[in-house]
Amino acid sequence: MTERIAFLGIGLMGAPMARNLLQAGFPLAAWNRDSVKAAALKSAGAVSAATPADASRDADIVITMLANGPAVEAVMFGDQGAVTTLRPDALVIDMSSSPPAMARDHAKRLAGRGYLDAPVSGGTIGAAEARLAIMAGGDPASFARAKRLFAALGHATLVGPIGSGQLAKLANQAIVAITIGAVAEALLLAAAGGADPAAVREAIMGGFAESRVLKVHGKRMILRDFTPGGPADHQVKDCETIVATAKASGLTLPFAEQALAMFRGLVAHGGARLDHSALLLELERMNGKKLGPGPETLPA
Repeated sequence: MTERIAFLGIGLMGAPMARNLLQAGFPLAAWNRDSVKAAALKSAGAVSAATPADASRDADIVITMLANGPAVEAVMFGDQGAVTTLRPDALVIDMSSSPPAMARDHAKRLAGRGYLDAPVSGGTIGAAEARLAIMAGGDPASFARAKRLFAALGHATLVGPIGSGQLAKLANQAIVAITIGAVAEALLLAAAGGADPAAVREAIMGGFAESRVLKVHGKRMILRDFTPGGPADHQVKDCETIVATAKASGLTLPFAEQALAMFRGLVAHGGARLDHSALLLELERMNGKKLGPGPETLPA
């Protein structure tokens, strides 16, 4: 039997993910604060729900894909939240990026229902192409139940108990944030010295510096295309969680702290809704030099 899904959060990531689940044959009820975004999935076969509670009423599996932990808490446990109609045998999968402690708290408050914290990496391109990296925390039985669903979205790995998925996402975001900064600095260094930064990027793609950040975000920097896949303000939120979680574990992470400071600077100078590759703009502002000519492609 194909399980019925309630998908809460039809945004940049949620919309293509929900479409892939519909294409895989899952019955799906969609909810979003902006009801127009949920209604846009009707042509693909979704039911548009007026509230999270309405979406979850008949669902076997409830997926949240929201901006942050507090948004998940409001949608799950607030007025007309999903928990008010959640079936006793339902499985809740939080695919948002939330603090690990919040994931553990939410699991406790779900009163014994199945729960996975399963944030993703891969951006809007990975979501559209159903090749997200899915990092799941929870028990093996819940993970096994979700495997067919995850297969419609990308590749899933069970990384440990509840909260571990969010820890894996923080590790991922630390690498992404720090590497974006490294790529921006490297390309700006090359350009300032007279080299062609586009050619430098091509030259180092086959060496130890090769990475998806260099491939995708390095290209964005060269083209000066900062239309958001992952908005800079979301990167600030993730970096803040990384630093706070590290401190709670007795760790000092100086590279993550510097990345946070840089992304905060980008947001403070008007870059909140730009792609996080726009960290280049903050570096250019600090140095009074540009990577290359031409106007930026910015969100409308």
